Amino acid sequence: MLLRLGCELDYKLPQPTPMIVILNVHHSRVAYLERPDLLTTDPPVPIENYRDSFGNWCCRLVAPTGQFRMRTDGVIRDDGLPDPVAFDAVQHPVEELPADTLLYLLASRYCETDVLMNEAWRLFEHAPTGWGRVQAICDFVNGHITFGYEHSRPTRTAAEGYSERRGVCRDFAHLAVTLCRCMNIPARYCTGYISDIGETPPYGPMDFAAWMEVYLGGRWHVFDPRNNARRIGRILIAHGRDAADVPLTHTFGPNELAGFQVWIDEVAADGAV
Repeated sequence: MLLRLGCELDYKLPQPTPMIVILNVHHSRVAYLERPDLLTTDPPVPIENYRDSFGNWCCRLVAPTGQFRMRTDGVIRDDGLPDPVAFDAVQHPVEELPADTLLYLLASRYCETDVLMNEAWRLFEHAPTGWGRVQAICDFVNGHITFGYEHSRPTRTAAEGYSERRGVCRDFAHLAVTLCRCMNIPARYCTGYISDIGETPPYGPMDFAAWMEVYLGGRWHVFDPRNNARRIGRILIAHGRDAADVPLTHTFGPNELAGFQVWIDEVAADGAV
């Protein structure tokens, strides 16, 4: 299966403004790109690329005063299968976890394990360990939070999402990540694309999505507390401790986001959508 994916962001800027941008497909999927999703800008500006401490591909630039557009548009090969499952994936004792997973047991900006620790154990102490416990957490979060773009607030933490019971996909992910960490399961926050392939129309407006990966049975596995389903056409952009590590854009100055589009659609071999 071929998927065309990309985005277009339009800004109005009162002064030259430095930006860090994380919009490109994650390095783990780069080999599958049939057409690279290179970042372009209008007007053109120099772009410096680097990898952050989590291995995500970042673009650094200075946007000029006035109207400024950033765009990506690529084509990627996908197996066309839903997210894989591993029902027998076991939970590792903390003392046996690889050292590079331990960071994802700790509290972070939006994931206050200290605040939700007692509640997590009250809710999930008797849930089966491993895959079953993570699924129980996703089932809970999916039913506990009401989704709505009108509920979006960039400063909402997992504990606030738990108490307010509303939010967007990042709030679902933050709460599920936090509850997993409380239960000694390494969990990291992910952002990227999810297609509507295999879903029942009508489809909502396309947007970037947030989900999580948890470490069970010796590797990382995808879980999606917002949709609570195995989806087709999930393409990772970045992962980190929480949304503070992987903002799509980090803008160092006043700005207005005047336009925003995201797409991920199946295309034929001849390029037709």
